Amino acid sequence: MTGHRPLVIAYGNRLRGDDAIGWVVADALRDDVRMESVDVLAVHQLTPDLANEMTSASRVVFVDARLDPALAPGVVAVDIVLPAFDAGSMTHNVGAGTILSLGEALYGVHPPAVAVTVAINSVEPGADLSDAVGASVSQLVETVIRLCTETSDA
Repeated sequence: MTGHRPLVIAYGNRLRGDDAIGWVVADALRDDVRMESVDVLAVHQLTPDLANEMTSASRVVFVDARLDPALAPGVVAVDIVLPAFDAGSMTHNVGAGTILSLGEALYGVHPPAVAVTVAINSVEPGADLSDAVGASVSQLVETVIRLCTETSDA
């Protein structure tokens, strides 16, 4: 990875239907010429070692599915992510705020960060995205590209 470039960290489980959205978006971003100056990672889950990956980034965009019964599947949201250490999440389900907090504690830095999520209603085993989530892919990709290529901080 090259320093001072935006970093996209997309995550989810390819074998759990809509939870694969992070991987689908990462694949699309890697194929987009507008992302040539952006580093894109796809991982199964956020892990503490990612704190090192993001320390030299100009900004970080996390991409994930959001299991929220209050939202209709396919609804895209962008939320600012702030450092928030949760010691209880260090073995499983590490959150984006924890990754930023670790970067700050271990390396003295945390770049501006946002989470781009899409509402889903199921993570049942399966290889395909639901129609609603599949229809959101282009919006997710365009949102991430905009966040990575804009000149102001996220």
